[in-house]
Amino acid sequence: MGMGFFNLIHFLILFHLFAATPIFSVSISTNFLDEAKKPEVFDWMVKIRRKIHEYPELLYEEFETSKVIRGELDKLGIPYRHPVAVTGVIGFIGTGNPPFVAIRADMDALPMQELVEWEHKSKVPGKVHACGHDAHVTMLLGAAKILKEHEKELQGTVVLVFQPAEEGGGGAKKILDAGALENVTAIFGLHVSPNDPIGEVASRSGPIMAGSGFFEAIISGKGGHAAIPQHSIDPILAASNVIVSLQHLVSREADPLDPQVVTVAKFQGGGAFNVIPDSVTIGGTFRAFSKDSFKKLKQRIEEVITGQAAVHRCNAVVNFQNEMKPFYPPTVNSDDLHEHFRKVAGNLLGFNKVNEMRPMMGAEDFSFYQEVIPGYFFFLGMENVSHERLNSLHSPYFKVNEDVLPYGAALHATLAASYLQKYQQDVPMVKGKYHEEL
Repeated sequence: MGMGFFNLIHFLILFHLFAATPIFSVSISTNFLDEAKKPEVFDWMVKIRRKIHEYPELLYEEFETSKVIRGELDKLGIPYRHPVAVTGVIGFIGTGNPPFVAIRADMDALPMQELVEWEHKSKVPGKVHACGHDAHVTMLLGAAKILKEHEKELQGTVVLVFQPAEEGGGGAKKILDAGALENVTAIFGLHVSPNDPIGEVASRSGPIMAGSGFFEAIISGKGGHAAIPQHSIDPILAASNVIVSLQHLVSREADPLDPQVVTVAKFQGGGAFNVIPDSVTIGGTFRAFSKDSFKKLKQRIEEVITGQAAVHRCNAVVNFQNEMKPFYPPTVNSDDLHEHFRKVAGNLLGFNKVNEMRPMMGAEDFSFYQEVIPGYFFFLGMENVSHERLNSLHSPYFKVNEDVLPYGAALHATLAASYLQKYQQDVPMVKGKYHEEL
């Protein structure tokens, strides 16, 4: 046989390899970051962020925030579903066909008074975006703008998830219950980090944040005059012993190599210096990475509270409030998506700015998505120490460094677009379009 035959075989092998192996283009990430940093795009994002910041809304009350989002999506020509999970908005960019990849932002604020004095301070007393959700929404809109301009290049569909009620309300679970993410094969989410350098990211494969729950207990005794305690049944003394005993659940019952937390952060009882009250209310949170550990903690918290109250002749009623504040599962990142994230973020920011982080005991309702869809959650630094040091999340002095907005928008857009490019041949096609009911 002549050399022409072998050349033909060689060509066919190469053609098969390149046709079957999706190629990730580094230029995509570079272009997206450049686009996000354009003055007209940056100024547009800043304007949106400040508008949302001025009018913060609590969980499942994000009606005006949702209206702002829908207004911007209308201007961009992006179709969406609304309402989903009360105030949520689900947008669509791309072919309308598989594969489907989701990118998510949370919308709700916190019940706190803002103490930062600036032109765009919260105009709603007792409410503030002290966790950066206004920036998260803005970044996702920035990604939507970029992706819409490249819609013809997308090899599938990007699903935009503007989610309500992350702060204890389990809005992610309601998004799933509404069937809004059917056929989605991956989902990405981010959170700004005020104490990490701007333009750097941190995450890890596997467990990254703990599962969490809340509890409240009313410990009832018999009130009376403080000078004659023998005629009373003191619920304050009982509650004090309950709190001390709850600390033993972690220090003496938990495996030291299995991270767990029990914190009592609420203690309400009495209103006078010389009166023993009839009852005391305590409350707090418990956290664990293992579902078994979490379940055991819940059981032991109830046993300790009721048992210790009984020792002090009091009655106790424990409420875990999981109807109003559902238990959050642990946040666990997909191994495959971790590798995808490292490549994308490394090409976008530089591999020296992609950091491995230790698991933390904070909780995130993004975990609900990860129970049914491969998901990936990461932190995006925004501190510029040469400019100013930023306060921590949930502080009344919390500030967003708006220079972070292009990084979040570009990361969202690049993670989604490159996922579609990489995996579009691996996802089975289904009939119809994802948003044909719009």
